[in-house]
Amino acid sequence: MSVSEFEMFQDRQRSDWVRLRTLVALRWFAICGQTIALIVATQMFALQIETGLATMTIGASVIVNLVVRFIFPQNKRLIEREAFGMLVFDILQLSLLLYLTGGLNNPFAVLMLAPVTIAATVLHLSSTVLLGGLAIGLTSLLSQFSFPIETETGDLLMLPALFQFGFWLAIVIGIVFLAIYARQVTNEMHNMSEALLATQLALAREQKLTDLGGVVAATAHELGTPLATIMLVSGELRYELRDDPDLIEDVDLIHEQAERCREILHSMGAAGKDDLHMRQTPIEALVREAAAPHLNRGKDVRIQVGSEDIDDLRHPIVSRRPEIIHGLRNLIQNAVDFADVAVDITVSWSQTELRVQVADDGRGFPPSVIGRIGEPFVRRRRGEDDNEKRPEYSGMGLGLFIAKTLLERAGARLIFRNAPKKAKTSGGAVIDVIWPLDNIALETTLPLGENQQIQAH
Repeated sequence: MSVSEFEMFQDRQRSDWVRLRTLVALRWFAICGQTIALIVATQMFALQIETGLATMTIGASVIVNLVVRFIFPQNKRLIEREAFGMLVFDILQLSLLLYLTGGLNNPFAVLMLAPVTIAATVLHLSSTVLLGGLAIGLTSLLSQFSFPIETETGDLLMLPALFQFGFWLAIVIGIVFLAIYARQVTNEMHNMSEALLATQLALAREQKLTDLGGVVAATAHELGTPLATIMLVSGELRYELRDDPDLIEDVDLIHEQAERCREILHSMGAAGKDDLHMRQTPIEALVREAAAPHLNRGKDVRIQVGSEDIDDLRHPIVSRRPEIIHGLRNLIQNAVDFADVAVDITVSWSQTELRVQVADDGRGFPPSVIGRIGEPFVRRRRGEDDNEKRPEYSGMGLGLFIAKTLLERAGARLIFRNAPKKAKTSGGAVIDVIWPLDNIALETTLPLGENQQIQAH
């Protein structure tokens, strides 16, 4: 799934996330709470309230719920317009009920926060702003106009003007704060979920490519002997039938097509030798395989390999895992995209750890996002230079997130930093990928066993 596909997905209506049954169930809870509050206020505390009108207001919610229940299926997911209408009704119904029961003198006015908070999680920003504005406007009207609440003795229950103003201000601030908070948390959870899905898709794709390489290699290996036999026999037949022009043409054709089959299998197998012998490979070979697609993109990709221990010249043997290859490939792609001239890939190891460093000579990571690199959908304002270098990228940080997730899944630790600026260089982005050597290196003395027969599914 590409970055552009993710942007299209995010542009879809957020209200598709919520089912109608969820909002209907929440409204039933509200109806029960409103009914209990009305009964307690009138029967236990003997408050004088417009009971008839309040009952009709609660009944309106009951009717709407019943109508919705019988018209629409229970598993219906609301589109933007439908979810917006449902929440507008809830705000209007609650506002009318508060108007009939004392306005902001009623402590249940704080429930105006609920519909706006729900809107922040399921609606577009514009719809959330409209609902928030409606809630604030109605709350402001309730602070000035409402039916009073009277006690049994005729006394009015009213907050002092200063307290009522403070209550109004608290509700307004709560509407704004909770809407922003709920929306931010929901966006982050959604972005993380989609980014993890992209990571799984990338890993699945890399695994399929690896498996395909194994199939090709096994096919080339198994067909190599019969093809060689066909070529040998066709050569002998060509000699035996040298005096028969008609038959020798057919023999030459057989020999030619067998040779062609061998060349095709050889070229296909060169990219995918995933038998048991190639499931473990020197770290240098793994890094070169990851860098291979980016070696001819106009930048000088230099790979240096060496042990920190001058006496240890053996290259660590590692498992050829798809997540490691794909993760390193993403890091190298990012470096090539932003490099001015060259990218340096340094592979080194000590007695305790294995390190792969990818460094470019570009401008480095922007200071504004360097602390958040590796998070999905990290956005920043792009300059004209960025647009020229990578016009097809939207700068969402998804590639680095996928690489970081895959490599950390393989036991690595990643460090993102900028190289120090020197007299002749302007620094650049540096990414260190570090594994504990015991976690990634394999014992080279272990027997490989026989190649497994590929099972058809």
